Amino acid sequence: MKIGILGGTFDPIHLGHLEAAAAAERALALDRVMLLPSRTPPHRSTDPRASIFHRFAMTALAAADRRMLVSDLEVRREGPSYTALTLEALHRDGFAPAQLFFITGSDAFAEVATWYDYPRILQLANFVVVSRPGAPRPSQLIPNLQTSIAGAPSVLSVEADTPDVSSTDIRRRVGAGESIDGLVPSSVASHIRRHNLYVPAPVTAGP
Repeated sequence: MKIGILGGTFDPIHLGHLEAAAAAERALALDRVMLLPSRTPPHRSTDPRASIFHRFAMTALAAADRRMLVSDLEVRREGPSYTALTLEALHRDGFAPAQLFFITGSDAFAEVATWYDYPRILQLANFVVVSRPGAPRPSQLIPNLQTSIAGAPSVLSVEADTPDVSSTDIRRRVGAGESIDGLVPSSVASHIRRHNLYVPAPVTAGP
């Protein structure tokens, strides 16, 4: 059983995330892909705009649209949502490192040396680096690229034409009253509208 794992703040989850996961799933013949929203992202200087409950709900909606799984592993854990701790928790659940394929964009992987428990983290799962618009290509980041996925965990490259979408731009668009059609799944867009997420708080008049 080969399980792809795509973690992230997902504030909100968008088609760039989902297409990266789908590209890895196709390229490596993964059996399932698990989406894993972070409760407390360790690399952000500001808190997510939406609560973890809304971010989990949006991720669950997106997962259902794509027949992917969603995990609350990091939602239930207090403290920073370190990838190394998450992978170790999956090991305790019975998954071997060679079964796990941690999917990340080339923009995020460019900073892997700053991740918690680096470089040991690279022994906890296969790492799948998917190309992202405007970021270095995976082949530039992995000078000694291993193409075999058998045996010990490897760092693998997936070149894909993923959409140039960012959560920051989606939040800006919602705040400005602009359309986000084609940037997020329709179910996620409906959730954002229904709960007035990313809309500036109304200014109240003074006494």
